[in-house]
Amino acid sequence: MNNFIIKKVAVVGAGTMGQGIAHMLASRGLDVLLVEKNAENLEHAWEMIQITLDKELERWAITASEKKLILSRIHKVEDWQAIREADLVIETITEDLNAKKEVFAKLDALCKPHTILASNTSTLSLTELAGTTKRPERVVGLHFLHPVNKIDLVELVRGLKTSEETMSAMQHFVENVLEKKGIKVYESPGYVTTRLICLLINEALHALSEGVASAEDIDSAMRIGYDFHYGPLEMADRFGLDSVLLALERMFREYGELKYRPSFLLKKMVRAGHLGVKTGEGFFRYDKDGDRIS
Repeated sequence: MNNFIIKKVAVVGAGTMGQGIAHMLASRGLDVLLVEKNAENLEHAWEMIQITLDKELERWAITASEKKLILSRIHKVEDWQAIREADLVIETITEDLNAKKEVFAKLDALCKPHTILASNTSTLSLTELAGTTKRPERVVGLHFLHPVNKIDLVELVRGLKTSEETMSAMQHFVENVLEKKGIKVYESPGYVTTRLICLLINEALHALSEGVASAEDIDSAMRIGYDFHYGPLEMADRFGLDSVLLALERMFREYGELKYRPSFLLKKMVRAGHLGVKTGEGFFRYDKDGDRIS
């Protein structure tokens, strides 16, 4: 299946991750079908992708003509019938198992037999998602990290019935078309990246709630001391505090180990609606473009 050619990719779900994946795929020369349930969500996603491209334009990372070309490859889709044309579908809706199972059953009925169905899930069972389809051997996890265009790593997740051919095709696609490093991971809650980074974030939250240091100093310690791009608290803001809480709660249930029990401070922030970048306020404050202002 290394000769399996992917020309058109459908991205189902146009939230933060869906936007990033669509942008990255289009910048690699692929036609992208960006799928959402309504026009309002699609327009918001389109605006956010344009803002990201404008920032690249300001930094001279791309030219005006490159921006135009990238946008021309992204097609806004409300009618799911268009997904029939895709060679690969990447699902990136909210981390809700039942909602994802509904999407996979729908995709299985719509897509051509050779189409690979992928999920960007970070904590849910890929095997359970694949069980809703008649092609479990062609269901795989493609876990991209945020920001997708800047992080050159993808976790390739194998479900119980994912075939070696599918894994091989996806590794070839990730490394040769997307030019990212693909690491192979067996299904396990949190895989490698989410499992480790959520523990770091949770420990930073404990340190903050215990008054060990301020949020600014905790982040500076890891950013400067260990060469992190962002400190753990700003990372949590950028992931979405609700998403971090959801991931920790799911790993706590699955593994049953106290180290995954979410910090009470995290729960309190989520209850207050301070979710990070998406609401403009978390441990730090952000403008509408997602840039930190304090």
